[in-house]
Amino acid sequence: MNLHELPMILFTVIAQMCVGMFIILGATQLWLSAKADSTTVDRLTLPILYVIGPALVFGLIASMFHMNDVMHVLNVIRHWQSSWLSREIIVGVGFAGAGFLFAVMQWFRIGSRALRQALGLITAVIGVALVFVMSMIYTSLRSVPAWHTWVVPFQFFATTIMLGAAAVAAAIGVMTVIRQRAARSKVSPVPVPPRAVKNTTDPKGGPRSLRDRLGFTRNITEINAPASPEEWTYSVRLVRACSVVSALAAVGVLISYTMHIQNLATNPSPAATASLAVYSGLFFWARLVLLALGAIVLGALVYRIAGKAMLEKPAPLAALVTLTFFLILVAEFMGRSLHYASMMRIGI
Repeated sequence: MNLHELPMILFTVIAQMCVGMFIILGATQLWLSAKADSTTVDRLTLPILYVIGPALVFGLIASMFHMNDVMHVLNVIRHWQSSWLSREIIVGVGFAGAGFLFAVMQWFRIGSRALRQALGLITAVIGVALVFVMSMIYTSLRSVPAWHTWVVPFQFFATTIMLGAAAVAAAIGVMTVIRQRAARSKVSPVPVPPRAVKNTTDPKGGPRSLRDRLGFTRNITEINAPASPEEWTYSVRLVRACSVVSALAAVGVLISYTMHIQNLATNPSPAATASLAVYSGLFFWARLVLLALGAIVLGALVYRIAGKAMLEKPAPLAALVTLTFFLILVAEFMGRSLHYASMMRIGI
């Protein structure tokens, strides 16, 4: 793996995964809103939403170490009119800020549901812009044949959808296991009625604690409550849909590699020939095998098992979707390492 570019490998892959998760969750909210009540929608989506923020912050912090001196980050954003790198930082911070605002509004139930959905849509659009700007940093370099191609933005967006879908499926599986175990151990409390959150006193008449005022008691109680059969039905459908989406994106990536290699092979420049060697070694083939195994083979197995899984025994499905996500994540880290290793400039 190209360890010199490790900060950018971490940032690009993690940021794209976060964008993909946000898009998948947005589509899930729209789909469930027409079929289920608001409580069911929130219980299936909000816990996953609160995972995106820390992951994205980690990716942003990792990217700063690519500049050797993190204090130079302020200098990088000065040339946003002409620099795709400056635009990447600005749009990345914008996506993180809009996502944070959306999460806060969801947590405290600020504004109407329509208003929060509108903000979620805006955040998703910013996320798509982030992935596009990321890809243009490399695609715009005419002196690098391996980057100056449509394959780069295609694979960046494929990673976004594929990893986002796989991460959402894994989160749903793990979340269901945690809820059911809590239910069996009788740890999970009874959900608080919505009207109770408006009270300024506890059941004994005293003032509510800071924990209550910040919504932790209400939200954590709702999140940790055991899954209902209806929620499990929607969870299974969502996991199966995510497995299909990931598999289709993986097929697209595999096909794009074939076309990418063919384009490099027909390019007469020595830089293209040097880049072609990157896509012929054992590391490259291991990346393809892991991608096919995780997204396609295990994805098909997830689709089959999910249809037979029971709410009383969600652990096998959760383990399988988690393994699938892990293999895809490793494969994408390897793929991004190959992307940076293929940087061979014309004339240099």
